[in-house]
Amino acid sequence: MMSSSATAPEATATGTCTCVVGLQWGDEAKGKLVDPLAEDHDIVVRYNGGANAGHTIVRGGRSFKLSLLPSGVLNPRLTSLIGNGVVIYPPRFIEEVSQLREAGIPVGTNLLLSDRAHVVFPYHMEEERLSETDGGGAIGTTGRGIGPCYQDKVGRTCGIRVGDLLVPEYLRDRLRMIVPRKNRWIEALAAGKEAKKFDADALAQEYLGYGEALRPHVHDTAHFLRKSLQHGKRILFEAAQGSLLDIDHGTYPYVTSSNSSPAGIWSGSGLPARRLTRVLGVVKAYTTRVGRGPFPTELTDGPDGLGEAIRRKGREYGTVTGRPRRVGWLDLVALRYAAEVGGVDELAVTLLDVLSCVPEIAICTAYEVQGERVQEFPADARLLEQAKPVLERLSGWYGEELTQVRRIAELPAAARRYVDRIAEELRRPVRIISVGPDREQTILP
Repeated sequence: MMSSSATAPEATATGTCTCVVGLQWGDEAKGKLVDPLAEDHDIVVRYNGGANAGHTIVRGGRSFKLSLLPSGVLNPRLTSLIGNGVVIYPPRFIEEVSQLREAGIPVGTNLLLSDRAHVVFPYHMEEERLSETDGGGAIGTTGRGIGPCYQDKVGRTCGIRVGDLLVPEYLRDRLRMIVPRKNRWIEALAAGKEAKKFDADALAQEYLGYGEALRPHVHDTAHFLRKSLQHGKRILFEAAQGSLLDIDHGTYPYVTSSNSSPAGIWSGSGLPARRLTRVLGVVKAYTTRVGRGPFPTELTDGPDGLGEAIRRKGREYGTVTGRPRRVGWLDLVALRYAAEVGGVDELAVTLLDVLSCVPEIAICTAYEVQGERVQEFPADARLLEQAKPVLERLSGWYGEELTQVRRIAELPAAARRYVDRIAEELRRPVRIISVGPDREQTILP
């Protein structure tokens, strides 16, 4: 029999939850879509990744480049929240906040940071630098220390969380234990080459200063989200990177170090994923990839080829690193897989205007792997490396600029057929189409 003093059950959740997730290898222009969608929400949540994931948002002719803060921070009416699944490099957090304030965008208590989020230290970056230059072990990371920080998180003995930066004696004791280990590990990785050495007390002093700068934003964000949902708030989850970079479901080992699909919402925010009411999958009208890894539809036709033309037209250079992105045709095999893994309800097609620079368009509908035609996305990256794309050719809309189009009916017939083909293959409706970088260049329902 239940005791009369038992705690009453919490109120039933009444709010709504939407997730915006990329279905490729990142760089799908998710941030641009989060910006207008945020108008219909109260809270925008970043739940994975770190300062290795960049968003470029164009508002009123001004360009904002964010790598750590949620895209919703540009709207001061909203609460922007960084969940526990994100890893934080405090100098970058502070820098982005300062840049927004200098641009006249208020940032204060409308930006919350989980006290459970793990912290990136300079030794993480040194570990990654050495790992990426040791020959066969390189996978093409951004060098921001993200992977080593996640390794410390799951390894437990060397992880430090944002809340720890607010407890001076605890932080000093932790670093005095961790830093000698890190120095030995870094020396081993360097294998006789020059490597940095770190001082525990100096790092503690530096990061205690960062902790004070972060203090106004630090919060039990999981509790905040649960209570907000119970009070009918509308929550928008913003994934970093893309679904094909998901640590569990992506093209391992050429992936990121977190769950960049909707799978990361529950663990990365503390809000049960079953509360999701809508998942919007973002599809770039072609495919890009940064760093190493399999890419069946990649265009490798040289500096005067279609791949370079698309790269230039689409300004395909990394927001964080500036690296040229690899470019290829749309891969429907990969997209079908990512849409299924992410439980996607509807689609947004971005950068459709870029394909105005090519006379004929191809899409990949299947692979040939070891002499067999397959339509399932291989789990083994080695098989994907061998995959040859089965391409379907479509008429393009060469020379027809789409940047002024604001209704689907105004699109050229070939562009409408292309969008319809994507919806048909993925068995999901296309609700949003982006035809330029500015938020106004978006066809919404």
